[in-house]
Amino acid sequence: MMSASERLSIFALGGLNEIGKNMYVVQYADDIFIIDCGGKFPDESLLGIDLIIPDITYLEENRKNIRGMIVTHGHEDHIGGIPYFLKKLNVPIYATNFTLGLIDLKLQEHRLRRETKLIPIHSESKLELGRVGVSFFKVSHSIPDCLGIVFHTPEGNVVHTGDFKFDLTPENNQSTDIHKMAQIGTEGVLALISESTNAERKGLTPSERTVSGHMDEAFHRAEGKIFVSTFASNVNRVQQVVASCIKTNRKLALLGRSMVNIVDVALERGYVDIPEGMLIDASAVDKMNPEKVTILCTGSQGEPMAALSRLSTGNFRDVAIYPGDTVILAASPIPGNERDVSKIIDNLFKLGANVIYGSGSSTGMHVSGHGYQEDLKLMLTLMKPTYFIPIHGEYRMLHHHRLLAESVGVEKGNTFIMRNGDVVDIEHSTATQTRSVPAGDTYVDGMGVGDVGEIVLRDRKQLSEDGMLVIVITLSKRDRKMISGPDIISRGFVYAKNSDDLLREMNQLVSKTVKDLHGESRQWNVLKKSIKKSVGEFVFAQTKRKPMILPIIIEI
Repeated sequence: MMSASERLSIFALGGLNEIGKNMYVVQYADDIFIIDCGGKFPDESLLGIDLIIPDITYLEENRKNIRGMIVTHGHEDHIGGIPYFLKKLNVPIYATNFTLGLIDLKLQEHRLRRETKLIPIHSESKLELGRVGVSFFKVSHSIPDCLGIVFHTPEGNVVHTGDFKFDLTPENNQSTDIHKMAQIGTEGVLALISESTNAERKGLTPSERTVSGHMDEAFHRAEGKIFVSTFASNVNRVQQVVASCIKTNRKLALLGRSMVNIVDVALERGYVDIPEGMLIDASAVDKMNPEKVTILCTGSQGEPMAALSRLSTGNFRDVAIYPGDTVILAASPIPGNERDVSKIIDNLFKLGANVIYGSGSSTGMHVSGHGYQEDLKLMLTLMKPTYFIPIHGEYRMLHHHRLLAESVGVEKGNTFIMRNGDVVDIEHSTATQTRSVPAGDTYVDGMGVGDVGEIVLRDRKQLSEDGMLVIVITLSKRDRKMISGPDIISRGFVYAKNSDDLLREMNQLVSKTVKDLHGESRQWNVLKKSIKKSVGEFVFAQTKRKPMILPIIIEI
């Protein structure tokens, strides 16, 4: 009988029932393998939060068993949390050449480069870590050097696909290794962990190469400057812009820190080819003939501080958009970003620009890097897994992926749709889902990591909605009588000059509350609670608002 310590366990600390902050764990006995460590950008409800990363409590508790982190590719939702992870757990990181270049940028920014062990791998690499062997296979995606992973455990083989699509004519010639995948399937796959982002979309994902013709056509028609906004990490798209610049005899400028940094990494490591003399500095753009310049910039998702947003409001120092210029949004909005992108598009039209925007299928300027239903079914057919765990998607996507798995032969009941922290344990080839480990969100706010929780966010929400009242009173230390005040300061609640009557009534109420407490006024907590309660009830009755109330008591 196999002991519990020898079982195979699969779970996620991020990436289930959500898109972003991907982190998956495969554990056999005491050997723990981490797959990816991503970040997720907050929505507008998380006031002041800069980034969301996975909760790694379980990994901290089992740090001695971690054999390493394997990174499938270099997108932010797969590497964005790595610097914060390494500040708590310094483990070896295995990744491909380009992915390591992007990770290295982050580690330099966080001053972690010297302490971190970065180990290059490729599709033919083989690792022996503890009792588990690890091998890899190439997949196509919208960024170079992407890998799927095979864990060869004593219990059976576990495959993690990474993000993928089946592109038979990829722009960078990095095709999915279908033959190797078929061989892996023939050898037997106990469990397949596969991404679900486009599980709702029928058909096959179009090839990246279809974008080139549409890009060339737009460049030939353009009369002024051309601005192209895309994901900085989409090096294939960068190369397509370069090719269109060559055909129309245009120079190229890069705007946005991430665009400049990632193109530098791609140039240094041989993933993009830009002719000598084509790149120009942003400060030279407005001095040149507009029909001889292209600007490649960040901001396709409506990020307020990115280059495109600042260009759309005329707040970019060196470059401006003039009537007749062409702006191409070569990326589809991520769900949740539509409103921010629409605002930028409106601003661009106000500037008189010719804007090419919309879903990739309508403009031809973008294709997804994630597999549609037929791609997902092909992966399942090649791998022929006994058990299936859909990942990297919201619940409906995971549900549709389960249906696709059952349609190509995965037995009903052998697919596990989980939440972050849920664990699938496999012993003697039998899988069960009966336990969980700690999982959740960790918030990054400025320099603080994990120090902002639900209580702080609730306070920020209250401040943003109803403002605050600061009530200052000064008491005599000897007899506890009020010497001065109360002074009431309103911030974001009412404008004091227009609310004299309301503030006067609050003053009287606070004075009465202090007087009524008599001896209890020596207990500051009692006094503060009474002031907050009486003022809060009065304010709500008068205004139907609930500002944050902060009593400040000074003793003299």
